[in-house]
Amino acid sequence: MLELILSEFSQKGEEIYKANILPEISVEDLKGKIMAIEVDTGDYFIESTVVKAITLAQKKYPTKKFYLKRIGYRAVHSHKGVVKQEG
Repeated sequence: MLELILSEFSQKGEEIYKANILPEISVEDLKGKIMAIEVDTGDYFIESTVVKAITLAQKKYPTKKFYLKRIGYRAVHSHKGVVKQEG
């Protein structure tokens, strides 16, 4: 059951990123920055690190979970030492 919830959460976060946020931002200017997305409202917070992005987001939404995205890349972190770019 937890896997299903995480999957739906991630899917919703990615949909918000692609449909609502991506058209509004400059990927070239923000490439590599971390975005924390509050999936119920679509609000997002951009910072240079995961900790900074979550800290900023929690100031407005202290009890929420956030979908994280590294702008311009497929994943926030890599397990093999290489994070592939999108595209």
